[in-house]
Amino acid sequence: MQEEIIAAVREAGVVGAGGAGFPTHVKINAKVDVVIANGAECEPLLRAHQHLMAAESDNLIAGLAAVMLATGARRGIIGLKRKYAEAAASLEAAIDRLGDRRIELFFLPDMYPAGDEQVLVHEVTGRIVPEGGIPLQVGVVAANVETLVNVAQALRGTAVVDKYLTVTGAVARPLTVKIPVGTAVRDVIALAGGATAGEYAVIDGGPMMGRLAAPDDAVTKTTGGIIVLPLRHPLIVQKKTPWTAIANRARAACCNCRACTDCCPRHLLGHGLEPHRIMQAVGSGLQDPSALTRALLCSECGACDTFGCTMGLSPRRVNAELKRQLAQAKVKNPHHFQPERPRPEREYRRIPTKRLVARLGLDRYDVLAPLTAVDFSPGEVRLPLVQHIGPPSTPVVRVGDSVRRGDKVAVIPDGAALGANLHASISGRVVAVDDSIGIRAENATGGGAQ
Repeated sequence: MQEEIIAAVREAGVVGAGGAGFPTHVKINAKVDVVIANGAECEPLLRAHQHLMAAESDNLIAGLAAVMLATGARRGIIGLKRKYAEAAASLEAAIDRLGDRRIELFFLPDMYPAGDEQVLVHEVTGRIVPEGGIPLQVGVVAANVETLVNVAQALRGTAVVDKYLTVTGAVARPLTVKIPVGTAVRDVIALAGGATAGEYAVIDGGPMMGRLAAPDDAVTKTTGGIIVLPLRHPLIVQKKTPWTAIANRARAACCNCRACTDCCPRHLLGHGLEPHRIMQAVGSGLQDPSALTRALLCSECGACDTFGCTMGLSPRRVNAELKRQLAQAKVKNPHHFQPERPRPEREYRRIPTKRLVARLGLDRYDVLAPLTAVDFSPGEVRLPLVQHIGPPSTPVVRVGDSVRRGDKVAVIPDGAALGANLHASISGRVVAVDDSIGIRAENATGGGAQ
């Protein structure tokens, strides 16, 4: 049965829907005793997963049960916050209805980053993933709740062609919608009534770990939200700051106060990551390989710069650049310590979500974004060939081909250990095959909300 589940998930192109897009068929090809459904949704402003848990409870539990069967897990745990009352009630009713007592809910504290895989594993099971490791090393598979819904649909032969996401920030009508993968960001913003800021920027994902996006960019399998903010909002200014300025500030202004380390979630779990030591080494030019290579332990959650540093510095960006340079030099992580217990100060150094929202200057945008059915059919979609960890998918269509929604348009490259199949999210004609596949609906003149 494991082989059938893995094959169906592989065929459907299921990847991690809330992170980097790790191919799910690879993740579940393992033996563990616990599967955790990650419903923390700890990024401020985002609402899609809590709405999904309420609206798709049966599918979520079916997907969780399937992954438990594939991995041999005896327990399935859905981690979510108690404030997601509607989702909790819907899930409890579904568990009662289905009668699967191996599955239970676990209520997480309202903190950031509760959805970080390693933080989640410790909160739910008490286990600590070793430095640079993955949950599998402590007998756990963790999967995003939307990923598990997609697993359930894969077992019915339905490929990943739609995406749940929140559209919020400086828009007229914040909402959560289900739209075809490949829809242009500008069309998604139009669904929310358009931007209310004259000059604005867009974040693809959450305010902490999301990236700046352009209006022509496409929604992918991993997009969790579209956040519109005024161009001069401090969060946008920070994300637009070039690396040269980040590096110069680190050298000139870091006083090694430890505030970044004191709030680092991985450090608080007991890992040896100490951002202030890395900043010290970079700022002073010290040759300290032990400190510099510990940047490889960073999850880039942003707690260090957004919540910790009072000087406006960015240890996160420094770590990200060091990780890039170390990868280029083919330096692998030498740190694999597994703590027996978290640091004792962890209990009082957690980051409350409300305080984080205030620190980010997002109070006015922290509003409901209800799940809304919209009458929307994009005139055109663009499907990037990289929406996952691994090499680009290989196109199996050519310009001019006619495709139906759900048809396979790109496949995992031969011999690739990682990768994902890609499917048409609308019916129409292929108009481009380059680093993405463009599909235009028949008789369409362009994209847009209808």
